[in-house]
Amino acid sequence: MKTIYLDIFSGISGDMFLGAMIDLGVGLEPLKAELRKLSLQGYHLHTTRVKRQEIDAVKLDVHLGGEHGHEHEHGHEHTHENGHEHSHEHEHGHEHGRTYAEIARLIAQSGLSEWVKTKATAVFHRLAVAEGKVHGLPPAEVHFHEVGAVDSIVDIVGACAALEFLGKPRILAGAVVEGTGWIDCAHGRFPIPAPATLEVLAARGVPISQCDEPNEMITPTGAALLAELVESFGPMEGLVPERVGIGAGGRVSRTRPNVLRAVLGETSAVGGASASPAHDWEIDTVAVLETNLDDVSAEILGDFAEKAMAAGALDVSCTAAQMKKGRPGVRLSVLCGAAEADRFSEMILRQTSAFGVRRWLTERRKLRREFQSVSTPFGDVTLKIGRLDGTIVQTAPEFESCRKLAEKGNVPLKAVYEAALAAALTPR
Repeated sequence: MKTIYLDIFSGISGDMFLGAMIDLGVGLEPLKAELRKLSLQGYHLHTTRVKRQEIDAVKLDVHLGGEHGHEHEHGHEHTHENGHEHSHEHEHGHEHGRTYAEIARLIAQSGLSEWVKTKATAVFHRLAVAEGKVHGLPPAEVHFHEVGAVDSIVDIVGACAALEFLGKPRILAGAVVEGTGWIDCAHGRFPIPAPATLEVLAARGVPISQCDEPNEMITPTGAALLAELVESFGPMEGLVPERVGIGAGGRVSRTRPNVLRAVLGETSAVGGASASPAHDWEIDTVAVLETNLDDVSAEILGDFAEKAMAAGALDVSCTAAQMKKGRPGVRLSVLCGAAEADRFSEMILRQTSAFGVRRWLTERRKLRREFQSVSTPFGDVTLKIGRLDGTIVQTAPEFESCRKLAEKGNVPLKAVYEAALAAALTPR
């Protein structure tokens, strides 16, 4: 399967990622054309080839103010990229900027593909949740200063559009490495990692290591791209390289070239040999955690399942099991991201009566998903659509969307659910 492996030994920022994608073969003009589908003015993109400690790389810059206007110094040297310092200048009375809700609306109303809209909004949501947690705000109210907002939108939407140009490959990455030291931001003088960066990576359960580079290496936007797009983190395995792209940061680092290396190639499910998938389904790797319990109450298991799902588990289930000495018991299973296996293993051991947890990695095949809104007599309902080889094979109303309408209209949930399915089947 087509795969990109991100070598993040020198960190990652939005512009480094885009630079690497352009070096992999994404055309700058087609990328500009995609970004023009947004109602976003006052910027232009520029690329140059630079060297970082004799490594040739593509440097992408976002210039603000038009072709000949003010140039915003955008790059990996900027410790306040994408909603870090700029995102909260409204606290000091700044009038300009965009909230996360406004940015999500901008993306939704654009002419971009549904895949790019969904991915870009999800990346932005991770940033908004992180900033909201740092400042005690709901994600929808998180404010991005005008400069940070434009940079963020270009970097994030551009990154997702670039991946679509490359055929929507699966994304893998190496260990996440951050620098050390201090940064000056709207939150005051803070140790690296920056608060928003740390919150984004923590929410996904991504392990972080620090090195002796005395600068910020991972920006909040870079962290959000990793958290949303990367299936798993670890050494390169079974990848047959085809092309290598190098994206440059703005700073010349002291201990290593300030570049992001992206390796495009083929991986397969078995043995790492090159193989072409028979279908267009998505493939990812997840962890399965299991333990057998015969001395835990249903109340504790229910509480654990609720907390695990809230913490980001993909699924939690309980199955009847026959234990030793003929005791009836329960097999507790948790499905989670591969990088989050340790976190959920600890959660099982701390919050249930388990003395041990079995775990293994397994591959999933997933339908390509998109979300659509349909009108019903009770209001608009969000549908989750699953496609295989371009054909819709699954349609499911989103539960929360139906539940809210049922409560608002004081009608049975089943009625809203059936109305949404009927609307989905009606030709439009």
